[in-house]
Amino acid sequence: AVVVKHLNIVVGCNLNNTKKSREESCGEGSGVEILENKPYEDGPGGSGQYTHKVYHIGKHIPSWFCAILPQAALRVEEESWNAYPYTRTRYTCPFVEKFSIDIETYYKPDTGNQADVFNLSSAEKRQRTVDPIDIVKDYIPPHEYLVEEDPKLYQSIKTRRGPLSEDWIEEINHNPGQTVVMCAYKLCKVEFRYWGMQSKIERFIHDVGKYLGSAHRQAWCWQDEWYGLTIEDIRQLELETQLALAKKMAQQ
Repeated sequence: AVVVKHLNIVVGCNLNNTKKSREESCGEGSGVEILENKPYEDGPGGSGQYTHKVYHIGKHIPSWFCAILPQAALRVEEESWNAYPYTRTRYTCPFVEKFSIDIETYYKPDTGNQADVFNLSSAEKRQRTVDPIDIVKDYIPPHEYLVEEDPKLYQSIKTRRGPLSEDWIEEINHNPGQTVVMCAYKLCKVEFRYWGMQSKIERFIHDVGKYLGSAHRQAWCWQDEWYGLTIEDIRQLELETQLALAKKMAQQ
């Protein structure tokens, strides 16, 4: 069976945000290996950057992922193709037959008002559900709330962007062209072959939306760290991250 979810997240993002997240989440008892990180041509989205990572079971595996993994799943493999403004990420478990998570993303300079950026078939459109994510309005559990990651309070020193109001998306729509904006259109497909997993999978995709909302909220509030970086700067940061994670793995 396949479950399809379409998520729209309005915000800006950058590779450095991912780099910081990797470093912060790779703590004691966890294991993430970056096996490959190289350019590619004639792949998903054209030409871009390919990464292949392995997540070993431990503290690093997100709780929403552990909830649906069978006990036989000893590790999770992630392949990612970044051909901005298109990216694709695929998760598989080598020890679990017919289980995969595929997330495609298009970044568009709008507020999420395009109906079909993925050119879905009629059958796929009937199968999917669309869920807009608002990094300002969406609920944050008290134990996850951080003042420094609140878009309603944060103002960038470098760009002077922010704070964002409750109606920030409506304000942008009413004043087109006056503010730089970006929407991440994400199509999440989960394929599985286990009876009784439908409700778990649907709950899992709901939690993926919460997770992505949190990540993009952080991207907005970390913008002073990545604003102005060149692609060469970002590749150097990725290389440093790859070496740092390899060193951590060697110590475990």
